[in-house]
Amino acid sequence: MKKEDKALVVADLTERLRTADTLIVADYRGLTMTDIDTLRGKLLDQGARFQVVKNTLTKRAAEVAGADQLLALLDGPTAIAFLESEGDPVAVAKALGTAARTTRILAVRGGILEGRAITAEDVENLAKLPAADVLRAQVVGALAGPLTTVVGLFTAPLRDLVGVLDARIEQLKTQEPETEAAEEGES
Repeated sequence: MKKEDKALVVADLTERLRTADTLIVADYRGLTMTDIDTLRGKLLDQGARFQVVKNTLTKRAAEVAGADQLLALLDGPTAIAFLESEGDPVAVAKALGTAARTTRILAVRGGILEGRAITAEDVENLAKLPAADVLRAQVVGALAGPLTTVVGLFTAPLRDLVGVLDARIEQLKTQEPETEAAEEGES
């Protein structure tokens, strides 16, 4: 590779490292190009770009970008899943975990999650989480439950008052015929 080409690759990697808050590093040794392309497609659907990188160039880019946590993960054939801003880290971790289980070749090494270094075990745990939409729904449900209870507590006295008034109206309606009959009998 020419020196100019290397400089372009380092510049591109540096920009990706600066803009990506989350990335996951994997060892792809032994995967076929078909496997890599299939995985790329799945990761693109989840908002991540999967790129095979040269360690020497990636180390230079990591030093320039200030991503020192990445340096420890660059050993052997390396591919990095760079999450885009709209990407879902849980879905990407699940896709990589599924690829690792099905191919029995891909090995997740770790990564950086929102600027913090994570291990391969952390990526596995991340993959076990529900999807972001499901987590949001669970939070909304957890918040809505107590709010519904509070609304019920505030409306209960009003509902009880309406019940008492309805009962009194029914009581007065049943007393009216008795009162009319008594008045007719006195005349």
